[in-house]
Amino acid sequence: MTVALDSGPSTPALPTTTIGGALDRATAEWGSRDALVSVEQGLRYSYAELAAAVDALASGLASRGISKGDRVGIWSPNCAEWVLVQYATARLGVILVTINPAYRTHELAYVLQQSGVSLLVAAPSFKTSDYRAMAAEAAPAVPAVFFGTPEWQALSAGSGDLPAVELSADEPINIQYTSGTTGFPKGATLSHLNILGNGFLVGEGCGYTEEDRICVPVPFYHCFGMVMGNLAALTHGACVVVPAPAFDPAATLAAVAVESCTSLYGVPTMFIAALGLPEFSSYDLSTLRTGIMAGSPCPVEVMKRVADFMPEVTICYGMTETSPVSTQTKGDDSLDHRTATVGRVHPHVTVKVVDPDTGETLERGATGELCTSGYGVMLGYWNDHAKTAEAIDADGFMHTGDLAVMDADGYLSIVGRSKDMVIRGGENVYPREVEEFLYTHPDIVDAQVIGVPDAKYGEELCAWIRLREGATMSAEDLKAYCQGKLAHYKVPRYVRVTDEFPMTVTGKVQKFKMRETSIEELGLQDAAGIVTA
Repeated sequence: MTVALDSGPSTPALPTTTIGGALDRATAEWGSRDALVSVEQGLRYSYAELAAAVDALASGLASRGISKGDRVGIWSPNCAEWVLVQYATARLGVILVTINPAYRTHELAYVLQQSGVSLLVAAPSFKTSDYRAMAAEAAPAVPAVFFGTPEWQALSAGSGDLPAVELSADEPINIQYTSGTTGFPKGATLSHLNILGNGFLVGEGCGYTEEDRICVPVPFYHCFGMVMGNLAALTHGACVVVPAPAFDPAATLAAVAVESCTSLYGVPTMFIAALGLPEFSSYDLSTLRTGIMAGSPCPVEVMKRVADFMPEVTICYGMTETSPVSTQTKGDDSLDHRTATVGRVHPHVTVKVVDPDTGETLERGATGELCTSGYGVMLGYWNDHAKTAEAIDADGFMHTGDLAVMDADGYLSIVGRSKDMVIRGGENVYPREVEEFLYTHPDIVDAQVIGVPDAKYGEELCAWIRLREGATMSAEDLKAYCQGKLAHYKVPRYVRVTDEFPMTVTGKVQKFKMRETSIEELGLQDAAGIVTA
């Protein structure tokens, strides 16, 4: 039998430049072509105009004393300014800390402190969140500049010469926080090579050229937007089209039609929402050729419908810690491969399926933990050597925590998770982080959080809680306690007050039994549509 280990090809060659160098190349080759269109803002930049705006902002940052190795945080939904900050910080070798727009004050305070941010650049508000007030509460000592203010105008209009900075592709340029199993997020630290190389290879997988126009409704704070979107476009001279600050199905389809987009990104729930619009057939999607679906498995029927108007749509698999993509289907793969698998290994990457207990590489067809190595593996978790050592083994393999099967042809299927992470609508949620927060409620003695099936989001959170004697609590009470303190997708939808948790004889909580009980009691269905007893 063949072992479940596979390495991607050594071509095409990885880019060896920095992100700033890639912008210089794009400007030289495609200066007059569209680089960025923000539809809702009515903004449009050619590559030459984008580079000029980036350099002006970089000059403004430098004039404030921001220099190589410093950390600048960005807290904003998708907008043109986000892209300018991404490239301006890269010009200077400044490490960009990308912050989830859904974060609440205690989450914001943690990442700003843990990463040592010296300047926060942010939108003034988003939806019901007053970012100004929240930033002042979370980190009053951290200077903040808000888009649209006179201070932002001055910062982005710098006119001085850029300082001479020696940069190399293997240096850190980005910190992205992932939900932590220890109750706190961990900062995956990524280099120019990590994310520029991954953006380039994802773009190659989609067959991008300077003729492509990529509609990116997925968030920039995540690798899906800033790497698979922005950097894939940058390395191919393509254009990024931003339909709206946050996902809106009608705005997304309108942007595709008006801007003649050739590619569209989304998690399955985004495509489901778009397909569900009553006026879906009225949008002209004839220019679409390809795109990416990622974040969670796509139902077969949904993929069939998507493939009707995006014939070369691809599926990507990865994680923030691997920059992110490790495997990808091809545009000409069969429908079965694009629904039942996450494709084959990317160039310059090695993947293997191992026994989670022994680390031994298994045979193809066997289920085990997926591990990946190569240029994309992060530099480590910011200021957390212990957690880095737990995640990356001595041979340089990142242990994903996902259970996978590799078939005879090298196609990988993700069949579960060895960790108890919940994926809600493409957002990774580690129950331990939510549990740690629930423990702060004075009436909660113990809390366990699990994922249960959900037709819209794939999974939803269900909290089992034990209360102090005499206390009472409803689901609405718990949600009210979480309001404004936890990101909305981390707030449990279901709450079960209990006197005890199912336990093993050695005292370990059996979350699988909690899940079975919750599914039965709530009358929920699993992913196959079967009510599980």
